[in-house]
Amino acid sequence: MAEEIEVRTPSEEELEEKEVRSWPTWEKEASEFNWYYDEKEICYLVEGEVEVETETGTVEFAAGDMVTFPRGLECRWNIKEDVKKHYQLG
Repeated sequence: MAEEIEVRTPSEEELEEKEVRSWPTWEKEASEFNWYYDEKEICYLVEGEVEVETETGTVEFAAGDMVTFPRGLECRWNIKEDVKKHYQLG
């Protein structure tokens, strides 16, 4: 079984230290789709609101949250408000 999704609110210092705002960005309109993580992803939501459904439950996150998706996770994304995020793979 895959690890769990981790959601937390990072400090401004951490965002600067990890240079999060220089990471690539990804944007998507409100929609639903299945997704599989073939590698670990860390993302920081700049805009939006999302619900991600996994075999163990539903995780919600929104602008200002930092989310870690473990490698091997299968899930269904439900984007409730258009999303813009910075992300880092691996």
